[in-house]
Amino acid sequence: MTATVSAPTTRPTAADHVRSVALLLGAVLQIVVGGLGGSGALGLSVGQVAQENTTVVMPAPAAFSIWGPIYAAILLLAVRQVLPGQPGRAVHRATGWWLVASTVFNAGWILAFSAQAVVLAQVIIVALLVVLAAALAQLTRLPASGVADRLLLHGPVGLYAGWVSVATVVGAATTGTFLGAPGTGGVATVLGALVLLVTGAIAAAVVARGPGALPYAASVVWALAAIVVMGPPFAVVVAALVALVAVLAVAVRRVLVAPPGRRVPAAFG
Repeated sequence: MTATVSAPTTRPTAADHVRSVALLLGAVLQIVVGGLGGSGALGLSVGQVAQENTTVVMPAPAAFSIWGPIYAAILLLAVRQVLPGQPGRAVHRATGWWLVASTVFNAGWILAFSAQAVVLAQVIIVALLVVLAAALAQLTRLPASGVADRLLLHGPVGLYAGWVSVATVVGAATTGTFLGAPGTGGVATVLGALVLLVTGAIAAAVVARGPGALPYAASVVWALAAIVVMGPPFAVVVAALVALVAVLAVAVRRVLVAPPGRRVPAAFG
């Protein structure tokens, strides 16, 4: 990889300040709604709804604690981009509204899932994955200009997108069960294993070339390991482990093949 410099900062406009404040408010919103959804204050807790629609690809409950680091990372990202010198940067203009949308979709997903509107929740989480993918694409187009960008922009978006990549697949299985499809048994096992292998292949490709590589890989590996811990059928365990190893191997290779002075940039994009 060669060193690149992102587009220069320009004088922030009123629209830049509106976008920056919107992202900060969105980051706070998803923390508040996430806390309420996890506690059951909005209806059934998110965990209760998931347990009522058990599937062979359900992660262990402890895996959902990753939302804490994700929310904290996005909040730090949002705080940084309102600071002087930040709102007018091209990278924030390119990613800001996508990230605002991600906070709204995340809050909407929690509200829908807690209300047991599982199909609507699945539509929303797909939309969430799309806007996070769009933000990652913009980060590829406008690479980090320094360590702060890598740690406080690429890292948070990568961590968020990695978890949502697997959560979307888990949500699809949950939605199928909610609609009457078998959550266990031979057909569910075969489909679950195939979907995990495809998910692993896509995630490995993102880690190989995308920004926020290590945080993205870490959240995907965390989710896949949590599925294994739940003790699903053997075929699902094997598929999850194959996907996990593939993602981890690509992440390690991306770091090791970079020159010593470029290993942090290689890891965070």
